[in-house]
Amino acid sequence: MVKKARRGDTSAFASLYKDIYKDLYRIAYLNLNNEEDAADAVSDAVLDAFSSLKSLKDENAFRSWFLSILFAKIKKTQRGYVKSRENIMPDDGYNDKDYFDRQNSSAKDFGFSSLEVKTAFSKLSEEERQILSLSAVFGYRSDEIAKSLGISANTVRSKAARARDKLKKYLA
Repeated sequence: MVKKARRGDTSAFASLYKDIYKDLYRIAYLNLNNEEDAADAVSDAVLDAFSSLKSLKDENAFRSWFLSILFAKIKKTQRGYVKSRENIMPDDGYNDKDYFDRQNSSAKDFGFSSLEVKTAFSKLSEEERQILSLSAVFGYRSDEIAKSLGISANTVRSKAARARDKLKKYLA
């Protein structure tokens, strides 16, 4: 299917995308905590992946290649969060209760049953959230995660273990 998509077969690309869309969206949501931003990050990743599909060297690495594109989009969005926080005035009408209610109700869609778990997850570093969301939530193997993040599988395993320990500490 990847060969067909690389030759310009849009239906083959659509089929490949259909197979991983839910994972892409969930990963983006877990890292961005916002439904619209997650959908935008996935959409941007799809556009980039489709336009640069011919640059994919290893057809067996399609999923991890696509994830690396998505993570670049997630990082770009997160940088935008930092910039927008710098511009927020102290009295901007922001309602913490509404925000946390909205986040908690959306979190239930992804297996999180409490705000405490979601809050603890958000305290992890960006890389730790990425690794845990890929391994613990979606079941990717450390070698697959390593390809997506550009680090070794051993590093993935050690960072995942440290991230799990941090989560336990935050939830204790």
